[in-house]
Amino acid sequence: KLAGFPSHGMVLCASNEDHSVVKLVSVPVEAKIGERVTVPGFDFEGEEGAPFAENKVGKKKVFEKIAPFLQTSEYGVPTFGGRPLLTSAGVCTSPINKGSVS
Repeated sequence: KLAGFPSHGMVLCASNEDHSVVKLVSVPVEAKIGERVTVPGFDFEGEEGAPFAENKVGKKKVFEKIAPFLQTSEYGVPTFGGRPLLTSAGVCTSPINKGSVS
């Protein structure tokens, strides 16, 4: 729960190499509340693109498998495998350059 309401969202943060600086990843101001962050080239439609059930995420160690591929570019753009994290309003951003995202 978040402030007394059920929440299934995820907060993404970027950090520098030694994790001494941690900052929130920002979505564009025009992004819709609750909107899913996507990655170009991946199909998020249909059954294949459906989110895992809550109990499967921990069991399958989903985040642990993708974490090494979540980084920020030299311009602070959070990426997955070099592809930017997007919303319908545009690219997500971070004040951390060449860092990791978790």
